[in-house]
Amino acid sequence: MQSGHAIRVATAHGDANMLDLLDTPKANASDLFAALGAPAIPQRSRGYNGPERRGAASLQHRRMAQMLDTLDYGMLLVSESLEVVHINKAARRDMDEHHPLQWLGGQLQARLQQDQQPLRDALVGATQRGLRRLLQLGDSQGPSRQRISVAVVPLPALGSDDQPGAAVLLGKRQVCEELTVEWFARAHGLTMAETTVIKGLCADLTPHEIAARQGVGLATIRTQIGSIRIKTGAGSIRALVQQVALLPPLVSALQGASAPRLQDRVLHS
Repeated sequence: MQSGHAIRVATAHGDANMLDLLDTPKANASDLFAALGAPAIPQRSRGYNGPERRGAASLQHRRMAQMLDTLDYGMLLVSESLEVVHINKAARRDMDEHHPLQWLGGQLQARLQQDQQPLRDALVGATQRGLRRLLQLGDSQGPSRQRISVAVVPLPALGSDDQPGAAVLLGKRQVCEELTVEWFARAHGLTMAETTVIKGLCADLTPHEIAARQGVGLATIRTQIGSIRIKTGAGSIRALVQQVALLPPLVSALQGASAPRLQDRVLHS
């Protein structure tokens, strides 16, 4: 293939569907995640490595972790021994008691038995064989009614003394984070009522459902949708939702401040 990847459909385990993407030497993981893996594995010292340089590297790693916390995509860094090295804010928020994934004993595990082997196969395949996989985990018919997509991306070793790892990227559970919608509304001068309407549309509610929830007539909601389309330049409701879906995935700075946090190891050297 011209892209430097070889695609292979993996054998399905239970209800978890997997798609393999075998990395060739030309298809390395991004420098961002490679840099995230660097402090977790001891590496051979190259030249002078005094305290001021170590301090600068530590600050850079903390800043990178800080940057990942601004994104509304859950991300986890997993070592070759399948230990979780880092979890960003969005992942800590999403991985509640109903999420198909859980963090136990320092390792990433599937909550449902049917997902446990596919997840382990994906992590081992990424760290030991350089395979990318897309998993469908959870049960949309179960008590939690959650079924999400999870991408497992290999992170090649950075040198002879390094070890490979894997980045686990969690699929989103909503079109756009609420804070991002509010910023979009302010940028286009939407009223509070119009902001509520656009949030409903992004949550896949119909105008009838939004009207019922707000306790107003359908005509009022249609008028507000028309006003939103004029202010945003959207030609249709679908185009409006697409505008919001393409916004930068920003997470609230206050989110998770009072919620219990996973005992993850943040990127410090």
